[in-house]
Amino acid sequence: MATSSHQASAGTYPYFKRFFAIPQAYLGIAFGFGIPMAFAAVQNTVPALAWWLLVANVFWAVAYDTEYAMVDRDDDLKIGIRTSAITFGRFDVAAVMLCYGASLAIILVCGWTAGLRFWFVGGILAAAGIALYHYTLIRDRERMACFAAFRHNNWLGAALFAGVALDYAFG
Repeated sequence: MATSSHQASAGTYPYFKRFFAIPQAYLGIAFGFGIPMAFAAVQNTVPALAWWLLVANVFWAVAYDTEYAMVDRDDDLKIGIRTSAITFGRFDVAAVMLCYGASLAIILVCGWTAGLRFWFVGGILAAAGIALYHYTLIRDRERMACFAAFRHNNWLGAALFAGVALDYAFG
């Protein structure tokens, strides 16, 4: 049942661009629903930690997909698609940075609560540095620079992954 719900949310995402002001939040739920599903599969329960990580994922998705939406803003306005870049308007850059901050803060608290320490915090700091680099890319709202920031999110995720993996290996 959960897999069907996950597939339905991922499959319906494109339709949300017609009706919702920030469809990127729905994208975050669709992409992140594997988090509570994994907890349920492994632990046979879904603790609060899983839901907080899902919330962090939603903030991250809004951040990176707003960077992408900044690339297509003019075209989206012409065809009537709704995006976070349009909804946030002149506050788009601030909204992206606030979403990165919220995501990383929630992940930090979740990891700390789970007993992760030195290496994990290093991964969080590296991810925060990458988010700040994204600011330098998107602050002028140039299409190709915003697209570069969007594409660069794999490094932010890699920093988080490395922090967790190293903490488990050496912490």
